[in-house]
Amino acid sequence: MTRQISRRSMLKATGIGIGAGATALATPTALATPAYAAGAPLAHPGLLHTRADLDRMAAKVKAGARPYAAGFAKLTANRHAQSGWRPNPQTVVYRGSGSPENYRILYNDIHAAYQNALRYHVSGEEAHADTAVAILNAWSGKLTGLEGSADRFLAAGLYGYQFANAAELVREHGDFDLGRARELMRNVFHPLSDDFLTRHNNAVVTNYWPNWDLTAIACVLATGIFCDERAVVERAVEYFKHGDGMGSVKHAIPVVHEGGLGEWVEAGRDQGHALLGVGLMGTVCEMAWNQGIDLYGYDDSRFLKGAQYVAKWSLGGDVPYTANTRRKGAIGGWSGSETASGAAGVDPSMTRPIWAMIANHYTKRRGLPASYLTRAAAKAAPEGGGGDYGPNSGGFDQLGFGTLAFTRGRVEGAAEAPSPSGAASDARGARPHASATPVPGDDLAATGSGDAVGWAAAAGVGAVAGGLLLLRRRGWGG
Repeated sequence: MTRQISRRSMLKATGIGIGAGATALATPTALATPAYAAGAPLAHPGLLHTRADLDRMAAKVKAGARPYAAGFAKLTANRHAQSGWRPNPQTVVYRGSGSPENYRILYNDIHAAYQNALRYHVSGEEAHADTAVAILNAWSGKLTGLEGSADRFLAAGLYGYQFANAAELVREHGDFDLGRARELMRNVFHPLSDDFLTRHNNAVVTNYWPNWDLTAIACVLATGIFCDERAVVERAVEYFKHGDGMGSVKHAIPVVHEGGLGEWVEAGRDQGHALLGVGLMGTVCEMAWNQGIDLYGYDDSRFLKGAQYVAKWSLGGDVPYTANTRRKGAIGGWSGSETASGAAGVDPSMTRPIWAMIANHYTKRRGLPASYLTRAAAKAAPEGGGGDYGPNSGGFDQLGFGTLAFTRGRVEGAAEAPSPSGAASDARGARPHASATPVPGDDLAATGSGDAVGWAAAAGVGAVAGGLLLLRRRGWGG
């Protein structure tokens, strides 16, 4: 007989009492800066979603609160989020070359696992947890390798971090084979991602644009957290800060312009890859934050400046761009160079489900003005997930559903928006804001009123049909 997972058992497994959990639902008390202790056990669930996050989603949707209800309706409408999904595991997955090129099977199944697991945590319908477990167990019991062209590194990074996130949501399920899932991460996904950060497919280190490194960083970080290996977590964090490749934060955002916009180097390539890179860096920052590591605020909130730049540009705004020449080629083989001389053209209608997570962190957790981010988030709301943005791989690069998962109220005690003169560092030495000197009249230097308008738009997302969201929540604690 299938052993079912319950809300009560999940709370016990994570060491949170039922009474404490109920209090947290009524009065969330997240910290503006995460608590970090070297050598402390890693938190679970602790990738993109914590226990407090999952409880918040469930409580808000149960209450019919906006925009959570619309975000949940987006999830339940997705064909991947249905409990009838059946997996199709493969022994070897090929991307870029090889026979058959079957990576689409993998990413569709992973997104089905993630969406069913998330749907379970919000609605309490255990059939969705069982479906997620069945998908993940099927793949961990069969997949032995990733092959193909250089794209195999993208497959390892993207689908590795996504598999870990889906698995993290059901790690306490009685039928979930946690040990086998960990071995899949350690032996199939992680080795390729770690090798890419070390050798870059035997190419010169600047041959690959930032998103290649960022997929690998995301997978290495997710592996370390999911498998409880702090040294692996620290490897990812160190590369984010100081790595030689283009995906480390100072290479991805090489220039901070007067006024506070941080030039995203891949804007010189094209819009789709720039959005991918921002989404991946946000994913890395969020997973690290949930383990008490503040990469969002690293280097004077450099990522905030880069994300604001891409948001403004993607909305059709003019942004500066410093010509960038990068070396290309193989070590000991062919060589060349490529120069990006300006920001590429954009389609303001193009979007990915990346903005809610980033905007909510900076404006709600930290209380900072970030009006380009909030406008982008409002425009994209309610964010969907894999299957909502077309059938090709680009529509599955992010797990999505940020309107549901990351919308939050202003956290009590969050850092106030900075004055032009800056502010003192926090206890860990992190500057809690983006302190580039504001330019009078520049949108980045807004006092926050623009954010309020953006969030009001997001909160006004259409309600679920009939204005009611009926949940069949078995075992709901009241």
